[in-house]
Amino acid sequence: MAVAPPRPKPPPLNALRAFEAAARLGGFSAAAQELCVTQGAIAQQIKHLEDWAGATLFVRHARGVRLSAAGKAVLPRLGEAFDALGDVTQTLRREGAASEVRIAALPSIAQLWLSPRLPAIRAALPGIAVSVTAMESAPNLVRDPYDMAVFFADTTPTGAISLGRDIIYPVCAPDIANRLKTPDDLDGHTLIHDASWKDDWESWLSAAAPGLAFDTSGPAYSLYALAVEEARNGAGILIGHEALVRPLIERGELTAPFKETIELPRVLSLETAPAMRTRADIETAIRILSE
Repeated sequence: MAVAPPRPKPPPLNALRAFEAAARLGGFSAAAQELCVTQGAIAQQIKHLEDWAGATLFVRHARGVRLSAAGKAVLPRLGEAFDALGDVTQTLRREGAASEVRIAALPSIAQLWLSPRLPAIRAALPGIAVSVTAMESAPNLVRDPYDMAVFFADTTPTGAISLGRDIIYPVCAPDIANRLKTPDDLDGHTLIHDASWKDDWESWLSAAAPGLAFDTSGPAYSLYALAVEEARNGAGILIGHEALVRPLIERGELTAPFKETIELPRVLSLETAPAMRTRADIETAIRILSE
């Protein structure tokens, strides 16, 4: 009779993933956001892993958590392992029959910059589905199942394409622009704000009109595309990001009333998953998006 002793159970993969994300990002909340689960789920998975290992991976304190000695010892190699696993899964997608191009983008970029370019991609890739996921933070293209990502970045990531600097200036409906000759004329007008780029007005005024002081408060919108639409509707004046508002200016739907522009220290970046850079349909999409 064959002997078949019970094998020790390996650590659960989800628990390893939860620990690696929390350790890399510095907390359970950030890990929960990245993995699209609750903070409680992250804590439970890490406790499960600690029980399995018989070791404390995080030291809990009033202001959060910090890695224990055991956690620090395993984090680098665990990160490398998940990078390798991500590369393998991306390679499997590359070697399979091409059926979908997956693009991740900042919501404002997806709505205002990417959307007008999608018809050209679909026309050039008949039979290929093009999907777009809007998200606030750029994904890890080594691990996450996206082929490309379009985001503003402080520097152009390795292997990415810079699509231009982030240049900003006020924009508004043409009838409002007719009443604006110099930045001083902004006083008394409604200034529209984007909640994510809440420093836009301060950045532009400090560079383009230093010393000019007036109330810059105004309505804020959580979606930049909605703020742009409200500016187009005549609700007020918005700081436009060149890459996102240029088509509306060219069509006469928005006007840039002043010549003063400033260049923010970031670029519009098109990044491609390393494993996907040689796939023909991805190369076609990159060519169209970088034209």
